[in-house]
Amino acid sequence: MSQYDYDLVIIGSGPSGRTAAIQAGKLKRRVLVIDRKDRLGGVSVHTGTVPSKTLRETVLNLTGWRERSFYGRAYRVKDQIDAEDLKARLHMTLDHEVDVLEHQFNRNHVDWLAGLARFTGPNEIEVATEAGDTTRITGEKFLIATGTRTYRPDDVPFNGKTVVDGDEFLEMEEIPRSLIVVGAGVIGVEYATMFSALDVRVTLIEPRETFLDFIDRTIIEDFTHQIRENGVDLRLGSAIEKIEDEGSHIEVSMANGRHVRGEMLLFAAGRMGNTDNLNLKAVGLETDHRGRISVERKTYQTSVPHVYATGDVIGHPSLASTSLQQGRVAACHALETPTVPESPWFPYGIYSVPEISTCGMSEEELQERGVPYEVGIARFRETSRGHIMGLEHGMLKMLFSLKTRRVLGVQIVGEGATELIHIAQAVLNLQGTVEYFVQNTFNYPTLAEAYKIAGLDAFNRMPIPDEFKVKQPTKAPEKSEPKKAKE
Repeated sequence: MSQYDYDLVIIGSGPSGRTAAIQAGKLKRRVLVIDRKDRLGGVSVHTGTVPSKTLRETVLNLTGWRERSFYGRAYRVKDQIDAEDLKARLHMTLDHEVDVLEHQFNRNHVDWLAGLARFTGPNEIEVATEAGDTTRITGEKFLIATGTRTYRPDDVPFNGKTVVDGDEFLEMEEIPRSLIVVGAGVIGVEYATMFSALDVRVTLIEPRETFLDFIDRTIIEDFTHQIRENGVDLRLGSAIEKIEDEGSHIEVSMANGRHVRGEMLLFAAGRMGNTDNLNLKAVGLETDHRGRISVERKTYQTSVPHVYATGDVIGHPSLASTSLQQGRVAACHALETPTVPESPWFPYGIYSVPEISTCGMSEEELQERGVPYEVGIARFRETSRGHIMGLEHGMLKMLFSLKTRRVLGVQIVGEGATELIHIAQAVLNLQGTVEYFVQNTFNYPTLAEAYKIAGLDAFNRMPIPDEFKVKQPTKAPEKSEPKKAKE
């Protein structure tokens, strides 16, 4: 018997915590998950990924957004949409997610405890419950998967109703007529474009001159055009000097002298690692200025060998999808079990209206590295499925190496982008070339046909390899006429 209570103790039940726990359970190890909430799932299930994506789907369905190109901008499935309409589907989805997670834990013999955990020694933690009880638990290995929380600067007058952060935003009592969103990061862009689809007057403020800088600039230009056309007032390049709650409205004073007014303000500029209460000094760990923990990226091991960290608390890419992978890899390494390493290319999805998804390198990255490349582009309106769906916008962009002809990156903006990107991910990881898209048949009519169009667009401008050139038959030597016999 081990001298410790558990082989692996996991703090946090978000995407990386849950996969780590289930993996440890399948390896028949003693595993405990501790979460500060009384329901499993973490930020991802309760205030982050699942709620925001459910909200997006609800908005698009109730507004009839996808059908407006056929039936006009005034078309709606439900004429009067209120906050309760948005919350109804949200609560059903969250209940289902929690139920599935609890079943997975029970099936894999994973213990879990609700309470606030803090380290009291290298192999010991203390868990304080809401009831006031304190439990001491020892573990051989630890995984920190506590995620992040919203950044709340002191000069923003948060009141939980008209000036809110990303967590409070989901609890709104009424849909505002006008909304100010501060911060054009992923969260800010997603909520701003969702509420614009609800015909709310949205102003999106970003102090920097650019936004979503990790996305290919061609895609951002197309996206910017679309959201402005949909009614989002995008204000870039001016800092905020003051945010005031005037009672009847919220007023934002900007450094360029302009003022913005709205019924509600969502502050979505940054997140902080949930590490303040862990007492990491007791185990010998430190964090950066945003509360994030540094790890070795192949194993997710911290500078303290028996402590691991995964998910948003370690920083970029801070995706639920990558966190799911990180938890499994970390658990296997901690429990000394061989596993398949993570693939180098993963998709990045932004669930805005319209969606954006990318995999691989952007054109700007290729230019910085001096890589010779060719570009292939397809517009969704060029596909028959796009016509059937009434799509007026949307594009797929692919980048190919001129030396190896391999796919280097794919970027998509438009309907179904986060689903379509997985074709690119597979070809990238299998080191496929432009010929894959030219040679293969895609279902017709589908949006995936855009891959064929973009592939041909690039292929027609690239030099054709010798093995694909049509070889001309060699000319047979002319037969000489037989000499006539002498008479």
